[in-house]
Amino acid sequence: MTLISPPQLTAALRVQEPNPLREKAAQLETAFLAEMLGFAGLGAARESFGGGIGEDQFSSFLRQKQAEAMVTAGGIGLTELLFQAMSSGDFVEMGEDKIANE
Repeated sequence: MTLISPPQLTAALRVQEPNPLREKAAQLETAFLAEMLGFAGLGAARESFGGGIGEDQFSSFLRQKQAEAMVTAGGIGLTELLFQAMSSGDFVEMGEDKIANE
């Protein structure tokens, strides 16, 4: 049996500081998954014994929370791809002046 010394234990339990760019990438993946869940029919009203108009109105909230849970559990890897793309600086910044000139 291997014992973990206190410095290694504290390093293993250390929480990473939140990265705003990674958080935005996770939000993008969440929005993408919520839309895909909607198009897949998740949360669609049932024909019999459904919740009526209230079910239709609040199903988007359920899809959003389910998408958030999916991203928290690891998602489909889109967060990491978006984060790497945004942090690499290889993207072209399009301002209003550049769009108008095209």
